[in-house]
Amino acid sequence: MTSCHVTEDPIKKVAIFGGTHGNELTGVFLVKHWLENGTEIQRTGLEVKPFITNPRAVKKCTRYIDCDLNRVFDSENLGKTMSKDLPYEVRRAQEINHLFGPKDHEDSYDVIFDLHNTTSNMGCTLILEDSRNDFLIQMFHYIKTSLAPLPCYVYLIEHPSLKYATTRSIAKYPVGIEVGPQPQGVLRADILDQMRKMIKHALDFIQNFNEGKEFPPCAIEVYKTMEKVDYPRNENGDIAAIIHPNLQDQDWKPLHPGDPVFLTLDGQIIPLGGDGTVYPVFVNEAAYYEKREAFAKTTKRTLNAKSIRSSLH
Repeated sequence: MTSCHVTEDPIKKVAIFGGTHGNELTGVFLVKHWLENGTEIQRTGLEVKPFITNPRAVKKCTRYIDCDLNRVFDSENLGKTMSKDLPYEVRRAQEINHLFGPKDHEDSYDVIFDLHNTTSNMGCTLILEDSRNDFLIQMFHYIKTSLAPLPCYVYLIEHPSLKYATTRSIAKYPVGIEVGPQPQGVLRADILDQMRKMIKHALDFIQNFNEGKEFPPCAIEVYKTMEKVDYPRNENGDIAAIIHPNLQDQDWKPLHPGDPVFLTLDGQIIPLGGDGTVYPVFVNEAAYYEKREAFAKTTKRTLNAKSIRSSLH
């Protein structure tokens, strides 16, 4: 018989990453502030380290210098011999892995919050990489409950081919925080306030957990990534249709077969195919044009977590 109760080690080391993408300014702005005055992120008995992950991209206010830092934390890139010929972000990934990892090692940081913005209308989003992680499901449940009535969505990127090697993945408990809509290179006060609250509630959860609070079994609704959808293209590979107005800004809303998805310049509507309802995310995300991704299809499911408490209590 399996126990419905999980005992976890207390959390000791937490990092908050901003500037993984140098033009997503909310995380950059908050982390720079916390480096000057970290009072609001300090919690008793917890080491919380704010950190700018891609300073060269931040300085240029661009997503990256040579390649996407949030895609290179795999064993191949982390294991490459350090040399000036490596892309800047691969060298930086190795430095970050040295400071906060090593990845998949007991000495790595316990929790890393990686702060991102999206140009898509996704509101407050938490990104989960493991559907069986009771601690993170409990944390996300706590954050969602604390933010209510403000919606907070959970995007599950657990997928054999679509999961990617994130900057935060060197931690035992990686947490992606994505808030939008916000243009690249822009700061919006409402978006900043939402991200700040998400971090506050997350740190409060960790403090409560460390102090011995028991969190009873819970369930959360998540949106699991299923497929990336590219824009229709012509024979030259150029975009031949744009996101239909009915889909624009409709992240997380049900999209049914036959619903309009793309629109060509001559007015032709391209509908959703398939035979089931999906929930689109990252609709018309600016950073994903180069990745050939107009939106991602997700399905809705429920994740359950066992009761958890700290092993010190």
